[in-house]
Amino acid sequence: MILDSFDLAILAVLQKDNTTPQRVVGEAVNLSAPAVQRRIKRLEEAGVIRANVAVIDPAKMGHPITIFVEVEMESERADLIDAAKREFTAAPEVQQCYYVTGDADFVLVMLVPTMADYEAVTRRLFFGNNNVKRFRTFVAMDRVKVGLTVPMPG
Repeated sequence: MILDSFDLAILAVLQKDNTTPQRVVGEAVNLSAPAVQRRIKRLEEAGVIRANVAVIDPAKMGHPITIFVEVEMESERADLIDAAKREFTAAPEVQQCYYVTGDADFVLVMLVPTMADYEAVTRRLFFGNNNVKRFRTFVAMDRVKVGLTVPMPG
């Protein structure tokens, strides 16, 4: 899908606040509300807009600890990597999961209420998995910047 300047302008507005009324978006990008609605629908259907979600403060929901985990696998057989992807995806504590290059095979971003909860997660996801060779944990001291905003061209 080729994105034109109107699409990029609409996306820039929606990334800041996806509850912005289409009339307001239209005024910001010089399009009518129906034209904005058609473009948003097209962007959603093409998968450019993947979700409309609320960003929730994890600490206010009882999950104040953010943990980054590098996971190194014993074997990189495709079936075992796929199994790890499924297991990490299914774990509610795993907020983000990346299959990466380098010394680690995966980098996970996790949210937990306490370190005791994290220990239980390590037993379930890492110690309980024969294909996990080692893992390394980094506990965030402060959430300095958190977001999923994609830089817009131009």
